[in-house]
Amino acid sequence: MSKVIFSIKYDIQPEKREEYLVVVRELKNLVKADGLESYSVFELKGKQNTFQEIYLFTNKEAFEDFDDDPDDRTNILMNKLTDMIKQQSTEYTTLYEI
Repeated sequence: MSKVIFSIKYDIQPEKREEYLVVVRELKNLVKADGLESYSVFELKGKQNTFQEIYLFTNKEAFEDFDDDPDDRTNILMNKLTDMIKQQSTEYTTLYEI
């Protein structure tokens, strides 16, 4: 079974930085699922307020099933994040291990 890396890169509104950091720290403690090996958030070097979320799944099935049953608190936090992201700055990448 091949692993899957899913990443989301985006810019946040500079005035929302502190709020973003609080929300993402809570999310890091909440995001869990069968087959999700890790969830991390990084800030890009040299690009303040540009962040990348990286999800590492054990296999394609775990990746495909990931959004099927989110809890209420995770949904609330994800919606808050969406409101902090600059429009048209989001890039998604899915990588399948060979």
